[in-house]
Amino acid sequence: MIVSDYALTIMIFVGIWVALALSLNILTGYAGQVSLGHAAFFGIGAYASAVLAVRYGMPFWIDFLAAIVITGIVGTILGLPSLRVRHDFLVLATMGINFVVVALFKYVDFFGGAMGLVNIPAPRFFGLTFRGGLPYLLLVTAYAGFTLLVSWYLSKTWAGLAFQTVRIDEEAAAAVGVSVPRFKIYAFGISAALAGGAGSLYGHFIGSVFPDTFAFVESIAILSMVIFGGVGTLRGPIIGAIILRVTPEMLRFVQEYRLTIYGALLVLMMLFQPMGI
Repeated sequence: MIVSDYALTIMIFVGIWVALALSLNILTGYAGQVSLGHAAFFGIGAYASAVLAVRYGMPFWIDFLAAIVITGIVGTILGLPSLRVRHDFLVLATMGINFVVVALFKYVDFFGGAMGLVNIPAPRFFGLTFRGGLPYLLLVTAYAGFTLLVSWYLSKTWAGLAFQTVRIDEEAAAAVGVSVPRFKIYAFGISAALAGGAGSLYGHFIGSVFPDTFAFVESIAILSMVIFGGVGTLRGPIIGAIILRVTPEMLRFVQEYRLTIYGALLVLMMLFQPMGI
């Protein structure tokens, strides 16, 4: 069976957002740190990769790894406010981080300003160019699988147990010897690094990056995927990302009403199945 280019494109986007949802699940689902700024890390990875590729001519594998490392470091630093604030105040802090990062992309000329960065080259391996289609889908699927593997590994280790104790009761976690600040920072760093890799793949697939792509509304969408599927589970973020990315495309036949229907379905899901699918 021949799969259309449109279907392959949707599948590539789904793979990228599966990786994003899984990365946020480590922070919010495992460690209990609710974030409304995850799109900022997505954007940092995309811009880091784009800058290295466009301005410095770095090959894909270098700027991809650099995007993961840079975003992980930035996520660790930006996670420091989580040591002083909790719950609602943490949500506000991460929301503010998202607005600040987008503003930097938009108003600093080095990042291309409001016009963004364009002409990002497609990845090349051993002389082969991965310019969308099935090859790029395989690349994205491999990264989504890697993100799933990291999530699974964390859930089975002592670190995963420490994340759970921090999520359930920080005072109790500290009482049994868990370093709450350290594991919060770990969660932010790992979550951000994985989101940065997804951002790099997104930028190289689209061929351009623009500030508004990583705005606050995208952070809400990523968090919705995690909640929709089931916070703290392995399958939940995957199911949530697939459904919430594919549903708007399936509703295109109703044109201007599709986002209204999509929003109504999401609200009904939260009312009648608040713990997720």
